[in-house]
Order: sequence, then C-alpha cells, then structure tokens
Amino acid sequence: MQNAWDILVERGFVYQSTDAVAMQKMLGEGPQTFYVGFDPTGNSLHIGHLLPIMAMRWLQKCGHRPLALVGGGTAMIGDPSGKMEARPIMTVETIDNNVECIKSQLARFLDFGDGKAQIVNNAEWLRDVKFLDFLRDIGSLFSVNKMLTAESVKLRLQNTLSFLEFSYPLLQAFDFNHLCKDFNCKFEFGGQDQWGNIVAGVDLTRRLQQKEVFGATFPLLLKADGTKFGKTAGGAVWLDASRTAPFEYYQFWRNVDDGDVQKLLGYFTALPMDEVRRLGALPSPEINRAKEILAYEATALAHGPEVAAQAYLAACTQFGFADPEGKIETSSEVAKISAASANDAIPAITVSEAEFGDGIGLLTLMVQAGLCASNGEARRLVQGGGCYLGETRLQDPKMVITKADFAENREIMLRAGKKNRKRVILG
Repeated sequence: MQNAWDILVERGFVYQSTDAVAMQKMLGEGPQTFYVGFDPTGNSLHIGHLLPIMAMRWLQKCGHRPLALVGGGTAMIGDPSGKMEARPIMTVETIDNNVECIKSQLARFLDFGDGKAQIVNNAEWLRDVKFLDFLRDIGSLFSVNKMLTAESVKLRLQNTLSFLEFSYPLLQAFDFNHLCKDFNCKFEFGGQDQWGNIVAGVDLTRRLQQKEVFGATFPLLLKADGTKFGKTAGGAVWLDASRTAPFEYYQFWRNVDDGDVQKLLGYFTALPMDEVRRLGALPSPEINRAKEILAYEATALAHGPEVAAQAYLAACTQFGFADPEGKIETSSEVAKISAASANDAIPAITVSEAEFGDGIGLLTLMVQAGLCASNGEARRLVQGGGCYLGETRLQDPKMVITKADFAENREIMLRAGKKNRKRVILG
C-alpha cells in the first residue's frame, strides 16, 4: 500500500510540517492514530472543512486511525486564528447541538465502524479542568514572549485581543497532550492558520509525554482570482442539504474556474492523479466535462451517489451535457449515467386518459403540473414568452394541449422559465 504521506504530498495537501521525513517514515511503518479538530461554531460544516476531511479519508484508507475532535470545550472560548474580532459567545446548549449535527455529517465521509474512526469531544476533559491547576501545570510551560510572535496574535493585537482568546492555544495544545496520553495519538493535522496552535501542542506533548509526536497543516484554499474558496454571493456553501440544496451544491462545483479544476480534482475526488492531471489539462470547452466529473464526485461524497446523479442529470438537462457521447475517458461513476436517462430525473405528473379527455387548456395544465400557482400567473408567463413545450415557446394562452402533442412514449415536457420543468405523462 502506498505511504499515506506520499499521497497527501502528491495531491497537494501538505503545506507545513514539523518533520516531513519522520512523518513519512512513521506513516509507512504501520497504523498510526492522528487527529483533526472541528470547531462547532455552527450546526453544519461547510466546504471550507472539506480539505481536512478529504485528507482524513486518505489517511484512513491507508490504514491509519482518525480521531475527529469536535471542540465542545474550546468553542466556549473561540479560536482567534484568522479572525479580526472575537467570536460571539455561544451557550453550552447551542454548542452541544452543533456538536451532534457535525458528528452526523462527518459520518458521511469517514468510517466509524468498530475500532476505526472515532469522534471525541474535548468538552469531556476541558469543562471540568480546574483553573488554578491548569495555570500551574500547563500555563507554566508556555512563554508569553513566544506566544506574542504568532501571526494570529499579532494580527489581533492591532485591535483587541482578550485574555480569553489569548489562552486558546494552551487549550488546543492540551487537547493533543490528552489524545496522545489516552489514545496514543501521534499526529495533529489542521488548516494553515492553525500552525502556531499545532506547534504549541507538539511541544507540550513531547515535554509531558516524552514521545515523538508531529504536526502538519493543509494549505489555505484560494480560487484562481485569489479570493477564498467555498464562498458565493449568497455566503458559505454548506454540507447540510437544508442550508445548501444538493443541486446548488453540485452547481457550485460545476461552475469553478477552469484554472482550479486540476487542483480541486486532486483534493476532492479519489480519481487517480494521472487522470486528474489529464482532465485538468483539457482545453475549453472539453474542460467542462472535467467540471461535471468534479461536481458529481464531490456531491456523491456529501449527499450520496443517487442524489449526485439526480443533480447531474437535472443540471445537464437545463444547461446541456458537456460530453454527451462519452468521448472523454474517466473512471468516475458518472460515466455510467446515460444522457438518455436525463428526463427520468425531472419530476413528473400523470394525467389519466379519462381526465385528459379531448384535451386540457395550457393554463390549466401549467397549474396542475405545479409550474404556476394560478391561471393568471400562467397567462402572464405565456404572454411574457416564458412557457415552453419541449423546446418550442408557446405564445397563445388559449392553447389546448391534445393527445397529438404527446410523443410516442406518451410524455410531454413543460417548462416555466429557464429552470422549472415538469414531465406530463398520459396514463
């Protein structure tokens, strides 16, 4: 089996590490336990969390044991890293609810079967820590002079940094020490902005446990234009389907910049790297097929392959297939989804022969299909040029749909505007 460290490096996951040579060696010698922390500041993870989650998947695939730490304790303070101002203080009840939501989302990406990945909550050991004991036993091992050199601290000192937030690195370092002692955890991974906290944890754990432990960070993910990846005009792109619908989630990936495709395929799919490089190098317009593959793979991970297939077909039905003949080779499961099955992904209503009779007025059928709320709305849609039968624009509000309008499969396609479609099946 390939060394997990080599996979992470090849796919671009590694930004900084405390000792790359030693980490590669240890990860190649047998199963190791590692951890990544997640702040429960909301009731859903978002795309910004996906980079560490994908790295965890690769490490687990290579036989290593992930500990997904949710910060039920540290969230009571709030990590100042990368923030210009203090995070809002949340109630314990809100934090605990967010923890439960995050646990269920992580289970989509990691295998939490017996003896495999494990979720740990630092509330279990931090909320009962005695302040004086912590200051004496842990605080005495930290240099304020050194802490003041951290970029996150220097950034915040330009404004205001409370003692509450200044103490955060001590708690995160204490987490690593606890996980090393109780779970034999030897590695901590985190985002690029966590470097100072990770180094503090490595130093503390080595001193208290007398063991060799290591840390590494993932790069800050930016778009080709230099802006932060994972943000849209409407805000963050969430993993919770009730906050970001699967179709919109798919479309986010489908609409990434051409120059980002290869990098994102390496991060957010399990496709072989030779295929990633080949797809990422496709010229326009063929690069759009690579984007379809990326969008399908990313959506399948977050919401399952069936939902991803529905989103793929719905998007392609509306906007066209990038490679309808399947000329671009790929190992992605999306290649098995036939363009001919696109109509099956579009919602349908069935009208019985008896109900249909000699025909149904267009406006009535639009309302019955759920494409308009009333005959008046349907009339305005037709008069405004937004009603289609198949690809034919309908302009007569008095039109009657008859059996002659149906295809041999006894279906017609009605469309309201650019996106809303409904199949009408003659039963």
